[in-house]
Amino acid sequence: MEKQTLIIDSQVHSYQRNSSTRPWLGFLQGPEEVTGDDMIEAMDKVGVEGALLVSPFSLYGYDASYALEVYATHPSRFRLIKPFDPQDESIADEIASWSEKPGVVGARLMLRPPSFEADDPGLNRMLSAGAQAGIPINVMCSGNLKVFRELATRNPNTQLVVDHLGLNQPHVPPVPSDPFSDLADVISLAACDNVAIKISGACTLSHQSFPYTDIWQPLTEIFQAFGLERCMWGTDWTRAVDLLTYEQGVEAFRVADSLSYSERSELMGGSLMKIYDWSSDANQ
Repeated sequence: MEKQTLIIDSQVHSYQRNSSTRPWLGFLQGPEEVTGDDMIEAMDKVGVEGALLVSPFSLYGYDASYALEVYATHPSRFRLIKPFDPQDESIADEIASWSEKPGVVGARLMLRPPSFEADDPGLNRMLSAGAQAGIPINVMCSGNLKVFRELATRNPNTQLVVDHLGLNQPHVPPVPSDPFSDLADVISLAACDNVAIKISGACTLSHQSFPYTDIWQPLTEIFQAFGLERCMWGTDWTRAVDLLTYEQGVEAFRVADSLSYSERSELMGGSLMKIYDWSSDANQ
């Protein structure tokens, strides 16, 4: 039998309870606290071997100190991504320094409308720095796909990753009437060879209960456009907590009839290991 690739979640968050020692800057949908140990417990229950731990921007801004603490405790289970301020004049040095830390595999850009245009010098410095450092830039670009595509064209040597299917996703019920309304724009991004996409939070777009069969037609269109080698399953845990359980976010992809064994293996870990250069060496 073909060897099963590690199952790796392309996006999870971990954070401590709001306190004076590590205060929240804002609000993140989810429990009052999801420590690194809590996240490991959830993963262990459903056989998820690893995850990309994304420092939550809405709580900690550009400070990834807690994510670094979690990684230090669980170096074999997590790899790290943190957001950066593209208007920081020292962005190139900041990303270079970040990329050298153990466990780091990427940086994140919060490209939310109407903040930026594609010719913004800071954006392009950040993407160039990602290429120089050899790490992907993960982009939260829902509602701003046109600018994202222009950036991808301007920076062909930078590995870019679209967060959360490039679609606006609900944090609480109800699900929008047409959650895949921007699907054609998402699919158009596949023309850029340097763009991969996280199939993260997809179950939150379903109008049906588990196993969310109504999401598979649009997802299949994305898989066909990008190729599974550029698609990475993920849950976006903990943001999805009011819409489904972590187990449901995992099992929906395990039981999907539209995926073969090899396709599931690629989508749920194989492609991620290549795009992020995931290594079994905890001190990579």
